[in-house]
Amino acid sequence: MALDKILSIGGKPGLFKLLTQTRTGFVGESLLDGKRVTVGMRSNVSVLSEIAIYTLEEEVPLREVFQKIKDKEDGKKTSVGHKAEKIELEEYFFEILPDYDEDRVYASDIKKVIQWYNILIENKLDDFSNTEDESSVESNEEE
Repeated sequence: MALDKILSIGGKPGLFKLLTQTRTGFVGESLLDGKRVTVGMRSNVSVLSEIAIYTLEEEVPLREVFQKIKDKEDGKKTSVGHKAEKIELEEYFFEILPDYDEDRVYASDIKKVIQWYNILIENKLDDFSNTEDESSVESNEEE
């Protein structure tokens, strides 16, 4: 399942899989406990495929950050927990993304990235490649 079907809902812990859209919002299923929730249009919802991390030069898509973590950890959960001390989180993230913007990426952001990565790995949602972009790039090159 692609990251464009995985959601973060403000005020609710963990991540959710998009099941279906309704007239007033959508239905999601928690990746933590499998419970279904109905979410209205007014809720603060982020699609993981739309999130990026600030670096000193550009914004790096979250899927690329997840792929770097996966490469570092050999497809396993992170060696640092999301509840680790701030300095430990920053050191770990610096290994993953050496040029991340320390002024705009907070420890709370790093905690979320690590927690989300671990949730995705637990649920065997570890394909962080972006097949849509790659295929559209290939078709553009052929023209």
